[in-house]
Amino acid sequence: MPNPNVDDYLQQGIHGAKEIKPEERKKFLGTIRERVEFALTQSQVRENKVYQEIQAACKKNNKVHMYLNGHVDYRYLSKYVKLAGSNNIEYTIVTNKDYNSELGLVLAYDHAIDKEDIYINEKIKPVLPKPKKTEKKDSSLFLKKHLKNREESLFMKSAVGDGDRSRDPPLFFWDT
Repeated sequence: MPNPNVDDYLQQGIHGAKEIKPEERKKFLGTIRERVEFALTQSQVRENKVYQEIQAACKKNNKVHMYLNGHVDYRYLSKYVKLAGSNNIEYTIVTNKDYNSELGLVLAYDHAIDKEDIYINEKIKPVLPKPKKTEKKDSSLFLKKHLKNREESLFMKSAVGDGDRSRDPPLFFWDT
């Protein structure tokens, strides 16, 4: 690389320092893909449990660095912060104002490891059928019968009445 000149200094001052793979760094919370051991999505981090793969990796090697997405609420991140503290692992909470990564946690080294499968698959939760709402047949039959009797009695009153409908009770009412 040639010696930097005044133009290089000006460009760096205007645009910031040159970065290798900036889009990849945004996605992987400040590191690059070739250094990543494991990655969890934000929804996986929000689960109540700590993934066993993450625990095992933290216990196996304390040279790993934990990157946590700052857009995720701290109550979900705290279990991983405690895990990092108990295993003497450095961690960083990364908040990028311009980009919110879909990843919630990244375990990475300071050198390339080129691991093929870095994502921990979410276990598919079985979809339980919703129980059907059972109607109380006794109460609905009672209600229908009661309304029918009420309508019949009102019809009889209006047919036999004196013609003044202002004193007639309303046709529909609800007893409490």
